[in-house]
Amino acid sequence: MIAPEPPRPVVAPSPATDSRDRLRRLSVGWACLAGLTAGLCSLPFGLEMAVRSCGCGLFYGLLAFHLERVDSNDSHLRAGLVGAVCGLRSLGMSLPSPLAGADALAVLVLDLLIGWLPLIGSALVLYGTQRMFSASRP
Repeated sequence: MIAPEPPRPVVAPSPATDSRDRLRRLSVGWACLAGLTAGLCSLPFGLEMAVRSCGCGLFYGLLAFHLERVDSNDSHLRAGLVGAVCGLRSLGMSLPSPLAGADALAVLVLDLLIGWLPLIGSALVLYGTQRMFSASRP
């Protein structure tokens, strides 16, 4: 017969665990805010575009949070991160044939703008919200 385990005492979480939990919640919050913003911005262009933008926004939010923790004063890294995620978003887009004529370039530029604007808007909302909350702290 197997003896039952004695009940474990309830121990208050240590400050380090509390801090890690707080950081984890903040990270998920940034990702959700960026993903929802990007998804809502691209919803007028169709559900498929909104889902793709939402996924890229989630990815961007996670990366932006950790970049903020590492070096919060480097605006070049922030801009590079937005550009990198926009580039990743572009990899999933279908490109028009270069043999389609002069209209192919116009279609390409329009597709890139439609794909990138929600992510750029998401970045602006994310950092605007962060600045608003950090300015309201005493």
